[in-house]
Amino acid sequence: MEINAVFEGGGIKGISLAGAVKGTEQAGRTFSRVAGTSSGSIIASLLAAGYDGEAMSRIIRNTSFTSFLKRGVLYNTAVVGPALRVLIKKGLYSGEAFEAWIRDLLREKGIVTFSDLPKGKLSIIASDITNGRIVVLPDDLEDYGFSPGEFEVAKAVRMSCSIPYFFDPVMLRLNGKASNGKSFTEQFVYFVDGGLLSNFPLWLFEEKADGFKSPGRKIPTVGYQLIGKTAPQPHRITGPFSMLQALVGTMLSAHDERYIETEKFVRTVKIPTLGIPTTRFHISAELSEEMYAAGFRAGEEFFKNWRPEHRQHGL
Repeated sequence: MEINAVFEGGGIKGISLAGAVKGTEQAGRTFSRVAGTSSGSIIASLLAAGYDGEAMSRIIRNTSFTSFLKRGVLYNTAVVGPALRVLIKKGLYSGEAFEAWIRDLLREKGIVTFSDLPKGKLSIIASDITNGRIVVLPDDLEDYGFSPGEFEVAKAVRMSCSIPYFFDPVMLRLNGKASNGKSFTEQFVYFVDGGLLSNFPLWLFEEKADGFKSPGRKIPTVGYQLIGKTAPQPHRITGPFSMLQALVGTMLSAHDERYIETEKFVRTVKIPTLGIPTTRFHISAELSEEMYAAGFRAGEEFFKNWRPEHRQHGL
């Protein structure tokens, strides 16, 4: 049975989402349209490209996530280096290593731009902090003067995963008519982590006249949400950067325990994340396996009891 899937963001906790994908497949479900925010956009893009849960497990085992935390020698000097980088680049790390990683994985499946995927197959959420709006990629790129089909999927994933002040924001310059009447500086738009504005966009696949609805055929939508298994741990604030880290971490993880309306709860896979902070990229192989296994169990258990007739409003 086919489902549409929406994956919540959560930084490194997205490892659990990959496990939930495997649990879903084990239950005999296949994925139709997929969407995600932040780390959820990684899972969604890999699914859209043709990776399955087992392949994602291998990717996780073979990836050193600390390799994403790269910066120049100048910015590695104690105290002054990181502060200088945030002031100049607007982030502690560039995000380029992460973008190269996801680009290579997608290219292995022949995916470079959104035109390499079926129309409507993949939707990614990012936050436009210049204009204060939620952006759905690739469709909303037209507003910025870009052709949705020609935009690189890896770039879109990076935009969605750019945790504020942790990774550099992604900057785009308006093209064509979108830049008309704007000064040079007004033509630059900054994008950061989609979780800033919509971390769990279940609304994306609501049935409406959006060009993707199939007459007489309703595909149910299932959400995959990351939840904290343990009580939030207090942040030790010793200076401006630890305060900034606490602020961003709180902002992004606050979505985990928020209320979900009844009609959405019955179509949401609740995935425990073992109390792992969003930006804890230094994790052991054992803990990574535990997170994947927790996601697998959550996905498998959900589909034992879930029936598509539970959906409401055509979802």
